[in-house]
Amino acid sequence: MKKSESGLLGLSIGDALGVPVEFTSLDQIKSPVTSMLGYGTWDVPAGTFSDDSSLTFCLAESLCKGFSLDDIANSFYRWYHENYWTATGEVFDIGNTTFLAIADFQRGVPPIQAGGKSENSNGNGSLMRILPMAYCFKKWAFPELISRTHQVSCITHAHLRSQMACGIYVSIAVSLLEGEKLQSTYEKGLEKIQTIYSASEYAGEISHFDRVFSGEIAKLPVDEIQSSGYVIHTLEASLWCLLNSSSYAGSVLKAVNLGGDTDTTAAVTGGLAGIYYGIENIPKEWIEQIARKQDIVDLAKRFDAAVFGS
Repeated sequence: MKKSESGLLGLSIGDALGVPVEFTSLDQIKSPVTSMLGYGTWDVPAGTFSDDSSLTFCLAESLCKGFSLDDIANSFYRWYHENYWTATGEVFDIGNTTFLAIADFQRGVPPIQAGGKSENSNGNGSLMRILPMAYCFKKWAFPELISRTHQVSCITHAHLRSQMACGIYVSIAVSLLEGEKLQSTYEKGLEKIQTIYSASEYAGEISHFDRVFSGEIAKLPVDEIQSSGYVIHTLEASLWCLLNSSSYAGSVLKAVNLGGDTDTTAAVTGGLAGIYYGIENIPKEWIEQIARKQDIVDLAKRFDAAVFGS
């Protein structure tokens, strides 16, 4: 059984690699990023992860106690207002949709109703933190896993498109946890989620995922891959980077060097790449540089005990 340490560290390292060059265009990245840099966009030390990792850790920590949307939402509130699971004791980045959702459940709106529901609320803020749900695949039957994944997305991003992006990502992550070869596990993940998304309630949104469901996204040229904050772009870019690389480092660096929303694209890529390549194939120097390394390792042990019983 693959443990969560490689996925959690893989995500946070991808995040930290992207933080210094976030919002930098592909043209502005004059020389490719090849190592863990510091400062840059957010003026933070090398190894500093952003909201992407913090909210992922909040979700994993909450799942250690069971499944409670109220508890997950409260952990997000604590992150923003109390610096819970931040890298260095401060919040330096938050998406607008997530900010508004936290404000809503602070005012008493139930978590399932707090997330943005408009088409303009389809940023990547729920996709970036959804990875821990994949590790629960032994606890719940697949339809229930995806239903709960949708619910966790709804805490901040409730539009069906965002829910589906999270569902696709979790299905592929589960397939990677169970499988061997990269392309075949990707295809298996798509096939499994299509059994759910072929239902009529998803008919109005499924066309937005045509490039993902084609099974051939890896064949697209780089100039057709976008690394913006839009959830579809992030999902496509992360899969493209993963499928066009042969190592963990290659996957996340490819994501960072797309420019744009570098931290989130690399975090989403890094979660999958971490699962696939394993902790032993993540560069040791990056593991040593990541903020709160031991806290992340300890969280992974608690999380494994909760979801795998070991």
